Amino acid sequence: MIVPFNHVLALSVLLFFLGLFCAVVRLNLVMILLGLEIMLNAAAVAFVGASLRWQLMDGQALVIFIMAVAASEVSVGLALVMAAYQRTGSVDPLQLEQDG
Repeated sequence: MIVPFNHVLALSVLLFFLGLFCAVVRLNLVMILLGLEIMLNAAAVAFVGASLRWQLMDGQALVIFIMAVAASEVSVGLALVMAAYQRTGSVDPLQLEQDG
């Protein structure tokens, strides 16, 4: 493996916490979905790094499953964002709480 496993895990942890920060702090439904996507990508990086470290294909197979889940999350999430926008005229999650 060219890149040390510790560096791969450090990148994965950094990406995960950036995604978590984006999902918690932002007040826009699209940015919350983007934060969730970043967290899924962080998990995928960790799985690929572990797969290369231990020479097993299980991690890479799991990454394909993560990509399928991410694609379905995007389609359902964007449909929910469009429904929320049609209902309130805004993509602010706090606006949804007030109109709910």
